[in-house]
Amino acid sequence: MSPTVKPIYIISDGTGDTAEKVVRAALLQFKGYLVHVRVFPNITERDQLERLIRRSAREGALVVTTLVRSDTRATAAELAKQYRVQQSDLIGSLLGQLTLFLQSQPEGVPGLMHRADEAYFRRIEAVEFTVKADDGKVPRMLPQADIVLVGVSRTSKTPLSVFLAHKGYKVSNVPLVLERPVPPQLEQTDHRRVFALTIDPESLREIRRQRLKTMRVPGRTNYSDMDYILAELEWAEDLYRRHPSWPVIDVTQKAVEETAATILKVMHDRGLGHDMSGTVREAGQL
Repeated sequence: MSPTVKPIYIISDGTGDTAEKVVRAALLQFKGYLVHVRVFPNITERDQLERLIRRSAREGALVVTTLVRSDTRATAAELAKQYRVQQSDLIGSLLGQLTLFLQSQPEGVPGLMHRADEAYFRRIEAVEFTVKADDGKVPRMLPQADIVLVGVSRTSKTPLSVFLAHKGYKVSNVPLVLERPVPPQLEQTDHRRVFALTIDPESLREIRRQRLKTMRVPGRTNYSDMDYILAELEWAEDLYRRHPSWPVIDVTQKAVEETAATILKVMHDRGLGHDMSGTVREAGQL
């Protein structure tokens, strides 16, 4: 005798994607059952809800809802009780707890998670800019950057740039090479947006040695030679001293997130930060 297929209806006023992932994750904890999960997105009217709940009653389905509007949730609960259907409200209790915790009422707008807003487009634009401007490839882009990072090779400039880009900042970075002049566009950049990176010489040598092993570079090179590293760092420090408005950040043994947090704090302190919605904060709003 074949096992009975048990239906689950996911009813959402958005896409239902999040609810489906939660349900499927929970189902992994149960073995030996055949379950048919069906998603019904964009359900906002009472007649739509009633048709689905009446149908779930006929099929003996469990109804899982993610409905952000309080009146729609109330209607779903009322209909589930009327038709004697098992219902799990995934978002209602959480919204209730968040209302108490934040002392604020939810907006009750369906689909906000998937809505392409200004902040989303800002992040996309920032990432595209940062990839193009990486490693000083396009110096003319420097004055257009929200943040400019300068430092010798292997001071985490690229991963730090990408991390900040996902926060909505257009980032350019400039590699410093011993006795090679920096691009003239760097002097045309708003110096409040420039951050200088430094690192402990021993740590830098080890990082560069590992890099050479990974790249399988043959023969001798001064890239990981301590005398060259010390000269390179001193050359960079001399440049930093000539630009006192550049904050100097030591990245030794620091995670990218930690360095990024330092940079973002300075940006906010200088009135150049972005708030969580992706809009620029003025200094007077901090």
